[in-house]
Amino acid sequence: MRPNFENTAIAFELKSDSQLERAYFLFKMISIEPLVKIGTALTNVAIKAHLPVEGLIRTTVFDHFCGGVNEKDCLPIIDNMYGNGVCSVLDYSAEGKSVDNQFDFAMEKTLEILDFVKEKDALPFAVFKPTGFGRFKLFEKVTAGTKLTEKEQAEWGRIVNRFEKVCQKAHNLDVSLLIDAEESWMQDAADDLVLDMMRKYNKEKAVVFNTFQMYRWDRMGYIIKLHEVAKEEGFKIGAKVVRGAYMEKENDRADDKGYESPICKSKRLTDENFDAAIDYMMEHLEYFSIFAGTHNEQSTLKLVDLMEERKVPENDARIWFGQLFGMSDHITYNLAASGYNSVKYIPYGPVRDVMPYLIRRAEENTSVAGQTSRELTLITKERKRRKMED
Repeated sequence: MRPNFENTAIAFELKSDSQLERAYFLFKMISIEPLVKIGTALTNVAIKAHLPVEGLIRTTVFDHFCGGVNEKDCLPIIDNMYGNGVCSVLDYSAEGKSVDNQFDFAMEKTLEILDFVKEKDALPFAVFKPTGFGRFKLFEKVTAGTKLTEKEQAEWGRIVNRFEKVCQKAHNLDVSLLIDAEESWMQDAADDLVLDMMRKYNKEKAVVFNTFQMYRWDRMGYIIKLHEVAKEEGFKIGAKVVRGAYMEKENDRADDKGYESPICKSKRLTDENFDAAIDYMMEHLEYFSIFAGTHNEQSTLKLVDLMEERKVPENDARIWFGQLFGMSDHITYNLAASGYNSVKYIPYGPVRDVMPYLIRRAEENTSVAGQTSRELTLITKERKRRKMED
């Protein structure tokens, strides 16, 4: 059954009136670009100065976009959503770490989550970021092909071991593992590492998933090349397909350093690239498992239609739809109501550590054309349905 994204009763069924009001207020604020810039700057200053702002952040933006400060905190949300057919991906979102014991902590946290995921049907995936397991600068050096010092080689070996440990455990537990994509100038090193993990652990089915940011014009070529390798060597490809999250940073760096930006020249070309990837993977579904991470209604419906055309059941384990917690409920919940595999990405972690993530969410909502106005339109429609309008 094709989902109806206009059905706000299903989209916001789990939101109380007060939660709906908070969402309305937040998206109103996010829609004012100067306010977002001032707000994020002030928040950064307040956190660096250790001012007592955590309570305010916790009750507003944090509670809307995050599940809590730890796994236990997130459980009521996970169970509540699962009651409406929506699964969860727990994403420990503390960012900006730079020393070995912090990377070991992130690895241990991911290993714990794998155990947690194994026990709960509501959690079909675990996830981690490559730079959660090792220094960004080292990924960058390996990507650039710069010769590593002896000390750096040992450090890189520890990063490989962390990947290996987590992917092996995911395989042993039969739990799918999503590995996020990051900036283009460190991504080749991560791609090569993830490819090695797929070779080892995706023999029977996709356990390890790489992430393809389709705002990069070169990703389609990479996917086709990866498919050739998979056919030749006999493994499956786990593919999380997204548009991308670092556009301004990518374009700024390309300008500064005088190279061609890796980002598609327009939103239309990015959309076409995303849809081409979905098309290609659906044509070769015997090799691909797809996690479509998108807030775009047209791309979501395109995948729904391709599934119908190819007579792929709505609940086929190889196809998942994912949106971020706190956004695009009209897509997630209406997909679930129509029988599709749908999940919410739930970021969590200490308030201060999760702030870079939250700031990125606010900025992304401001810069993505139509995202915030669409959220506001749907929330307003639901407020009217509940007779809550001003």
